[in-house]
Amino acid sequence: MSSAYLALRERIAAAAARAGRPVRLVAVSKTKPAAAVRALAGSGQRAFGENYVQEALGKQRELAGLDLEWHLIGPLQSNKCREVAAHFQWLQSLDREKLVAPLDRHRAADAAPLNVLIQVNVDAETSKSGCPPEAVPRLAERIAAAPRLALRGLMAIPAPAEPERRRAAFRRMAALYNALKSTFPHVDTLSMGMSDDFELAIEEGATMVRIGTALFGARG
Repeated sequence: MSSAYLALRERIAAAAARAGRPVRLVAVSKTKPAAAVRALAGSGQRAFGENYVQEALGKQRELAGLDLEWHLIGPLQSNKCREVAAHFQWLQSLDREKLVAPLDRHRAADAAPLNVLIQVNVDAETSKSGCPPEAVPRLAERIAAAPRLALRGLMAIPAPAEPERRRAAFRRMAALYNALKSTFPHVDTLSMGMSDDFELAIEEGATMVRIGTALFGARG
């Protein structure tokens, strides 16, 4: 097991223990070669996050047989719904209603439902994907009504800022998550926190963190 992976798992476990809830790690493997994913899988990591569908599909083909769990964490274009429905286990970046029907239609009937998180643009950044917080309830209803999709929760990427501003964004997301859970009790995932702020995110309610740089080093 690599020293970076072991150290990260220990930090996540400690933060999760302080928060009193389990926390899952998604290793963000975007721009990293399949060999790096294979090595980390050899240390026991199963869930990997990719930003681009075509890049992910290439790695999936090269790593077939490893039984990995693939998460799309980047923006989803309408013309990629078929491929995402067919080849991913999780979609963390659903942010508009028009994507629900094609994802549901293209998910195979004999496959497990596609796990879906609603991406929220929590800081209203014009350059960032995600729906506004007020759009979450209606979008959640559409996802929950789709038989081949499984509404699992929310995802966010707060704006770069000093820790207290990030804390405030994480708290807003936690409030949105709790409100969603009151309507859909089966919801169980709040994905937020990356290499430089995951402990703060866990403290404020994250159940899943997405980490790349701390595992793989800086992107080239």
